[in-house]
Amino acid sequence: MQLILIISLAVFAYLLGSIPTAVWVGKMFYGVDVRTQGSGNAGATNTIRVLGWKAGVPVLLFDVFKAWAAVKLPVLFSVGLDVDTLINFQLLLGALAVAGHVFPVFAGFRGGKGVASITGIVVALFPGAFLMVLGVFIVLLVIFGYVSLASVLSSIAFPLVAIFIFRTEHPLLLVFSILVAIVVPVLHLKNIRRLLKGTEPKFVFRKTS
Repeated sequence: MQLILIISLAVFAYLLGSIPTAVWVGKMFYGVDVRTQGSGNAGATNTIRVLGWKAGVPVLLFDVFKAWAAVKLPVLFSVGLDVDTLINFQLLLGALAVAGHVFPVFAGFRGGKGVASITGIVVALFPGAFLMVLGVFIVLLVIFGYVSLASVLSSIAFPLVAIFIFRTEHPLLLVFSILVAIVVPVLHLKNIRRLLKGTEPKFVFRKTS
């Protein structure tokens, strides 16, 4: 019975992550598929760029929430695992939610980069480190004006904060924090190239929409 519950939660985590928030909000309320405009990415940053903050902020919050919720599923359903196994399972569910966001079954497997959903995992499992890294992100965004640059540098700062300030010791959490510092920059390789060329657009809130 426990195995059935575990498999069911894994499938549900992927389906939860597969909710294509940016695509659905764009099509339902604006008649626009955000994947056809701006950067072509089905994420919050491109939604704000294309449709404005009134559309983008809810997309951002829900994309973070769906991964956070996936991580919390074993607690909600009282799976009954020991602490170490529970954390491992939570990381797996979070990873499945991110996979769903990047390859959403409900949107032709064409989703976003997964940064917001990765953030949801961080919020769920590293709340203190998240708040500190969020502060770093905001400062960098204000100073430089590039979401991509702020995201990359914040992701690199994350394992340093988690390990040296919050003393994270669980092996898989340590691995995850380091992976974040690797994966996020890789997801932003195109942005990094544009930054080096000076062609990366700065982030500007649209006043319309």
